[in-house]
Amino acid sequence: MSAYPTHPFLDPVAIEIGPLDIHWYGIMYLLGFAAFWGLGRLRVRQPWSPLTAEQLGDLLFYGVLGVLAGGRLGYMLFYQWDALAGDPLMVVRIWEGGMSFHGGLLGVLLATGLYARHQGIGFLRLTDFVAPLVPIGLGLGRIGNWINGELWGKPTDLPWAMVFPAADLLPRHPSQLYQAFLEGAVLFTVLWLFTRRPRPAGAASGLFLTGYGLFRFIIEFVREPDAHLGYLAFGWLTMGQLLSLPMVLAGLGLMAWAGRRNRPPEV
Repeated sequence: MSAYPTHPFLDPVAIEIGPLDIHWYGIMYLLGFAAFWGLGRLRVRQPWSPLTAEQLGDLLFYGVLGVLAGGRLGYMLFYQWDALAGDPLMVVRIWEGGMSFHGGLLGVLLATGLYARHQGIGFLRLTDFVAPLVPIGLGLGRIGNWINGELWGKPTDLPWAMVFPAADLLPRHPSQLYQAFLEGAVLFTVLWLFTRRPRPAGAASGLFLTGYGLFRFIIEFVREPDAHLGYLAFGWLTMGQLLSLPMVLAGLGLMAWAGRRNRPPEV
């Protein structure tokens, strides 16, 4: 018998209502959107907020569309290109699973840009407003990965290792929980404290890009690469790292640019 705990099998379907199956992963998404709404309601009370409470609801609607469309399309383009080329309709079958954070990020940026233009709000002011509202949802998404027993880590003999029967009987890093902690709890705390007072436009957005990119890049070293992709270069570079590196560079550049301006947004 293994000395390490075994991942408890949890049915991915949390609730069955007739022919409708509600998955744990979907519930995590709903909770993430609810967290965005609740935290956003606190932020719109600030005198420097670029949004009203009514506009927050509209932005959330745009954001949900961006997350779902961008996340699914990004997953198919970044991780399942060959399958997509053979069956283009896979991109709309979201219920089959498969979402990409980096694709979702691009979708949200596009949706935010369209909304900012429609409302006459500065794009960076709006992304700075959004940045602290996102990490809780990211952390919940990783909890959903853990519940599903997917995206496990590499084998290890560390005392907190866990056996994932869907992979094998080896003790492995619970990398989903590492990501939930760093990309969710830690990144949220850093951004929330950073934005407690007005900052130069772009600073919070740059901090989000840098923080997430660094956390994801580091955790990929202990996360098992996608079986059908493996390592892309040097025997260690994964797709997640390849996609996160531009985030770090863009985030650092944006923070440097915002710092040179050294001027908070007008209240």
